[in-house]
Amino acid sequence: MVVAMASASGTALRFTDASSSRAIRLESGASCLAPRTVTFGCVDKSITSLNRLRLSGLKTRASNATAVENANAADSDKVPTPVVIIDQDSDPDATVVEVTFGDRLGALLDTMNALKNLGLNVVKANVYLDSSGKHNKFAITKADSGRKVEDPELLEAIRLTVINNMLEFHPESSSQLAMGAAFGVLPPTEQVDVDIATHISIEDDGQDRSLLYIETADRPGLLVELVKIISDISVAVESGEFDTEGLLAKVKFHVSYRNKALIKPLQQVLANSLRYYLRRPSTNESSF
Repeated sequence: MVVAMASASGTALRFTDASSSRAIRLESGASCLAPRTVTFGCVDKSITSLNRLRLSGLKTRASNATAVENANAADSDKVPTPVVIIDQDSDPDATVVEVTFGDRLGALLDTMNALKNLGLNVVKANVYLDSSGKHNKFAITKADSGRKVEDPELLEAIRLTVINNMLEFHPESSSQLAMGAAFGVLPPTEQVDVDIATHISIEDDGQDRSLLYIETADRPGLLVELVKIISDISVAVESGEFDTEGLLAKVKFHVSYRNKALIKPLQQVLANSLRYYLRRPSTNESSF
C-alpha cells in the first residue's frame, strides 16, 4: 500500500507518495497509487473525520435581539464582502493569514488571542489600505516548533476561528458568509448553486508541478476535504492558497505526481473526482 507522507521542507502542505506495485485504475484509464494514510509535517497524523476538527470554540447562531438590531443597522450601508485568505506560498517560514471586511475591521486583537489559543504564535502583523478596504495580515507559526502550519485540520481551524470572530464582532457579516447559516446572527440572503459555482482547472506550472484552481460554494471543513480527495489519488499538494470570499471558496494548490507535473489523463481524473465530490448532495450519516 502507499502512504502519502508530508515533507519537512520549508513549504507547507507537502505530500510525497511511497512507491508501490499496487495501483488502482480509474475511469480515464490512468493508474494511480492509493494511499492508506496522510501525514503532515514531522509527526505522523491521519486526517480525521470533520467532527474532530477544532470547532469547539465556534458559536451557533445567536438569537440576541440586540445583535440582530445592530446587524440590521449596519445593513443600512452596503455590507462589504468578507475575505479571509490562508496563504502558504508567500512566506517560506510562516503561514500568512489576511482578513478584509471593507474598512470595518479594527486591530483584531481578539482574533490574535483566539489564534494563540490554538497553539500558534503571531510573529508579525501589519495593516495596509487599498481601494478594497483595510487589510489585516498576520504571519503565524506553531508555538511548539516555530514552524509554519502544515496540518490541514489546523489550517481549517484557523480559517473558521477567524470567521467566527468576524461573525461575533461584526454580526452584519453573517449574511455574507456561508458560515453565517450555522454560526451567525443572520443566515445568508442568497443561496449558492453548487453546480453553477463550481469551477476546476489544472495547468502545468513548469516540468515538476501543476497548478490546480478550484472555485466552489464554501462550507465548514472544505479545506480538509479537498486535501484528502487530492491525496487519495496520490497527488501531492506542495503549497497553496485558500481564499474565503463571501459565500465562495477560491483555492490555488501547487500539485505534483512523483515530483512531476500531472499528465493530462491524471489531470482529468483529479478534476472528475473533485467535481463529483463537490457537486454531490450531502448525506446524513445517521441515515445509514
